[in-house]
This record gives sequence, C-alpha cells and structure tokens, in this order.
Amino acid sequence: MQKKTYILPVVLWLLTGVLLIVAMMVIGGITRMTGSGLSIVEWNLLSGTLPPLSEAEWLLTFEKYKQFPEYQKLNNDMTLAGFKNIFWWEYLHRLLGRIIGFVFILPFLYFLLRKQLSGWLVKRLLLILLLGMGQGLMGWIMVKSGLVDIPRVSHYRLATHLCLALLLIGVILWTVADIVAPATKRSTSALQLGGLSRLVLLAVIVQIILGAFVAGLKSGFYYNTYPLMQGELFPSHQTGYLSWSNFLNNGTIVQFIHRWFALVALGLVILLWYRAGRSIIPATTRTIVQLLLLTGFVQVLLGITTLLLSVPLLLGVLHQLVAVALFALAVLAVHQLRVKPY
Repeated sequence: MQKKTYILPVVLWLLTGVLLIVAMMVIGGITRMTGSGLSIVEWNLLSGTLPPLSEAEWLLTFEKYKQFPEYQKLNNDMTLAGFKNIFWWEYLHRLLGRIIGFVFILPFLYFLLRKQLSGWLVKRLLLILLLGMGQGLMGWIMVKSGLVDIPRVSHYRLATHLCLALLLIGVILWTVADIVAPATKRSTSALQLGGLSRLVLLAVIVQIILGAFVAGLKSGFYYNTYPLMQGELFPSHQTGYLSWSNFLNNGTIVQFIHRWFALVALGLVILLWYRAGRSIIPATTRTIVQLLLLTGFVQVLLGITTLLLSVPLLLGVLHQLVAVALFALAVLAVHQLRVKPY
C-alpha cells in the first residue's frame, strides 16, 4: 500500500526551497557583477561557515587572497577595507548555500521518519538532494578556474553552475506539479502542443546558457547599441577572428548570438501561445502559457535595456531573475502538456 503524502506541508517546504535557490542565484549574480566571486580562495564546508571574527583573522584571509591572480593582476592596490566589501557578497552566497542544505535535509528527515512521503516522492527528493550537492561542488570547481592564471572564472563552468541551479529548480517545480496536479486524461489538442512546449523549454535553456557565456566573458559591455553593433549587423573588424575553434570563446560572437537567438526563443513562445489559443486545454494550462508569453516579452525588453545601459547592477540581476521565471513557466508548460504522464 502506497504511503500517504501530506500535500500542503510538503508543497510549502519544496516551494520554500525554490525561493531560497532563486535568492541564492540573485546573490550569485550580484557577487559576479561586483567582482566578489574570487574573494574566498578556500572551500571549507564546516569552518567556512563563520566569517573572520578578529582583525588577525581578517588579515590572514586577505593575505590568502593576495596569493592569487585576481589580487596580483587586478586589485594589487586593494586595501583591507576594500577586500571586506567584496568578501561579504561571496560569503553570503556560500552561507545561503549551507542554509538551503539544512532547509532541505531536516524537513526531509522529519517527513521520512513520520512516513509522510510516498515511494516515488522519496526517490525524487533523493535526486534533488544529489543535485543540490552537485551544485555546491560545481560552484567550487567554477571558482577554482579563476584561481590559476586568468582572474576570471571559466564561462563554461559558470554556465554549468547556472544550469545545475535551473535543473534543481525545474525538478522541484515538476515534483510540486506532480503532487498538486497529478496526471489526468488530456485532450488531443493538449497532446499536440507537447512537442512545441518542449522546444520552447529547450530554446529558453539555450538562451540562458548563452547569457551565462556573455556574463562569463563580460561581453555585455562590448557593444552597447541595438539592434546594430556600433552601426553594423556584425562588427566587420571581427570577421577575421571567426573560426570554429574560438566560436564560443569570442565575446563578440557570443553577444551577437545571444541578442538574436532571443527573438527565436520569443518567436517559439508566441507560436505556442497562438496554438494554445486555438486548442482545447485546461484554464490553468492556458494561464501558464499566457504568463510565459508576457514574461518572454518582458525579458527581451529588459535584455535590450540592460545592454543599452551597459549592464547596470540592478538591471543585470533583474534580467537573470526574469530568466529564471521564464524557465520555471516553460517547465510548468511542459508538465501540463506532456505526452506520457507518469
């Protein structure tokens, strides 16, 4: 006999986890944009929970930072006060990661010991736990890439770190949707939209990855005009650098693809909205698709504004936050229109 799932407490717990992960992504974006991400050069899971508590500890932490390329090549005139300014954002980012771990593990053990989780849900929650651990590990692997020669994290590792966070959010939301909206018989019209909804989700993910590449390469500051790049569709002086070997390492190329693929992704969202409007689907599903369309337009306009204003901190973080909302809505649309429910 399947164990009964206590719906409301479990759903609230999982949604709290989503909100904390989103908060961590926002802080991570601020950390990156303020140049704070390489300020802590060690990964101490337990002892790193507390910040430096004395002047001696601050000086020791600062001395460790001085041994690495970011200080030596970029910040060699930094004072201890300046170091503290960048330290706190990275510290807060890591601290929130630890808090999320506790927020997940302790309630999970409580629900598990009280036998309030059904079998499939236990397996899903274990997957979420593994993804969370992998996300933390990937964060340190990303930071390590900026501690070697070039004081900048690998844009590939940054994108992987971001994608793991999105995957974590996606699995949690999918799990919540499975709990509150279990599979029911769907109309033929809804099933025909399933493939298109998955294509929309793929396009959103690709666009977010391209955005991570832009952030990692800092190419959002390269050409701050739209729709042309300093009067040209593609800068002519860059054509000599085009090659498959450096395709995704060239900031100009990545910015070019990111700005135009946004319209491809938006076009797919519009197509899904149009076809959904001509199909017989539940009101909840229709609302999700409508919100997806609205969020898509907001994200494109926000992206253009962020570019034109040379990526101010507030707009840069907001652009990332709306991207998460777009991804979440795309995941829920796929869930509602999936062809083969569990």
